[in-house]
Amino acid sequence: MSTEPQTEVNHLTTERPETAGPTPAGGQTAWQRRWRIFWREWLRPLLIIGLIMGSFRSAVADWNDVPTGSMKPTILEGDRIFINKIAYDLKFPFTTWRLLDWGDPQWGDIVVLRSPEDGKRLVKRVVGLPGDVIEVRYNRLVVNGTVAEYYRLDPSIVNQIDDRTSYVFRSEVHHGRQHPIMIKLGSPPMPYGPKQVPPDHYFVMGDHRDNSRDSRMFGPVPRKSILGRATAVALSGDPDAYYKPRWQRFFSPLR
Repeated sequence: MSTEPQTEVNHLTTERPETAGPTPAGGQTAWQRRWRIFWREWLRPLLIIGLIMGSFRSAVADWNDVPTGSMKPTILEGDRIFINKIAYDLKFPFTTWRLLDWGDPQWGDIVVLRSPEDGKRLVKRVVGLPGDVIEVRYNRLVVNGTVAEYYRLDPSIVNQIDDRTSYVFRSEVHHGRQHPIMIKLGSPPMPYGPKQVPPDHYFVMGDHRDNSRDSRMFGPVPRKSILGRATAVALSGDPDAYYKPRWQRFFSPLR
């Protein structure tokens, strides 16, 4: 029995399935590519710089604008003061957690603190340490029963104070520290105490004794509320003259 000749079968070449060509940048859209470039070259570096600067200002050093005259004649409205935040301790950035302690505020130190009343930043002078008995008697500071010494201060020394004839200027000395204060003529005395400063607290006052909300009103300040020590006037502008620079106050130390 004859058989039909088999039809010659052509060998078929195996074809690979067609695939779409690669999308530029790994399948990302043009918008995604632009975003990645913006993030990598602009936003991420700015965030890193901001984090470093924020951490530095929070834990190491900062500045503070002074809008009020509660520390006149030492600090004037319009001063921008430098704050040494590692003067007493090292805090974890953006918190009040003290990692290391190497000192405490002393009599006469000018400190920046959080107000116990509303949390706002205040600039005041330390006049009482933990355990001290503080009294203010006829505008005179009394610490542990000892009245501070007062000497006349020539008004020409504080020639940047307006209406100097309306104030009495004195140099207040206690515990070996000396600083100027001012009291408005004819103003009634603001008595206080005697009261003892609790442990881990500090008694603070403004140098402008008639125009300062301080520990006489809100009490001694907890140690954790003290942010650092004010050491110098970095910049200064007169708010009554469109913030005209007070060049003589630039980079002047605070005492």
